Amino acid sequence: MLRSALRSTVPALSRGFTSGTVEGFTGAVGNTPLIYLKTLSERVGSSIYGKAEFQNPGGSVKDRAALGLITNAEKLGLLKPGGTVVEGTAGNTGIGLAHVCRDRGYKCVIFMPNTQSREKIELLKMLGAEVHAVPAVAYENPKNYNHLAKEYVEELGSNAIWTDQFDNTANAQAHYETTGPEIWAQTKGNLDGFVCATGTGGTLAGVGRYLHERSKGKTQIWLADPPGSVLHSYVQSGGKLKEREGGSITEGIGQGRITNNTGTIIDKVSGSLHIADEKSISMMYELLDTTGLYLGASSSLNVVAAMELAQKLGKGSRVATILCDGAHRYQSRLFSRKWLQEKGLEKAIPEHLQKYIVLE
Repeated sequence: MLRSALRSTVPALSRGFTSGTVEGFTGAVGNTPLIYLKTLSERVGSSIYGKAEFQNPGGSVKDRAALGLITNAEKLGLLKPGGTVVEGTAGNTGIGLAHVCRDRGYKCVIFMPNTQSREKIELLKMLGAEVHAVPAVAYENPKNYNHLAKEYVEELGSNAIWTDQFDNTANAQAHYETTGPEIWAQTKGNLDGFVCATGTGGTLAGVGRYLHERSKGKTQIWLADPPGSVLHSYVQSGGKLKEREGGSITEGIGQGRITNNTGTIIDKVSGSLHIADEKSISMMYELLDTTGLYLGASSSLNVVAAMELAQKLGKGSRVATILCDGAHRYQSRLFSRKWLQEKGLEKAIPEHLQKYIVLE
């Protein structure tokens, strides 16, 4: 009864594809499908949707930010032909920037924590980026990868930019102009909640601001947070920022401060959800088994958060989230039994899903 009732409420959502042809890599960024997650929706009695950002040409949601940051610099006259683009990144923004730089003819230099997956570092090098993998230290440390990126640009001088993805609000603006409108159109404006995790804050801020404004406050905006981040406690405490402690298996999300991008949406956030790594890893394997979607841990965290938000909003609610990227950039870890055991996460994966742990 529930299955048939739910099916009748699922709209014929537009896939949002651009008709005809597009020009180059940058022309293919955006217009990703919105996927109805049927099994999970039926479980909670609501409609759960995932924006398939892994279908961007560079493989992640960060393609949008990369294109927005570079386009903004070009408009401001800060970047001219033959210039250099520098960024501090956990991986995906760097990959997006490397793609856009190849398309636009710029040199790309990336500073990143040496704790990031081998697949990301290797891909950046394959795309022609100059990669500096540096020790992972807190933002307050002058040797933090973001500060090193800024210093590098200052040494280069003219026709070189530090895209500053965390505090350059051109990041959020890219999502306000593209991702938000796409989700609104694909749901025909019938959306009760939007939730996602945040690192730079660009996706949550841009999408959230657009949906909040367009719905006149009807669509609630929620923040999802992994272990080791302070944003959940910040929202729950009404604005008290505590010291960052611990960490998470997820990459590129979680934060120890309020970035400029996050600052543009934080006062409109209705609430926040803390999602344990055990839930994220279990959902990653479940999505692979029940939907065939091969997603990374941050995408899986977002889906867990979307389900929890739907339960808070009640039966029949409609909630969307972001499927950030695929699992192929993390598979040497997330599908390794040894790595899962080291992290104490092997038992978080249900017995019937252990067959997907195919790496030693």
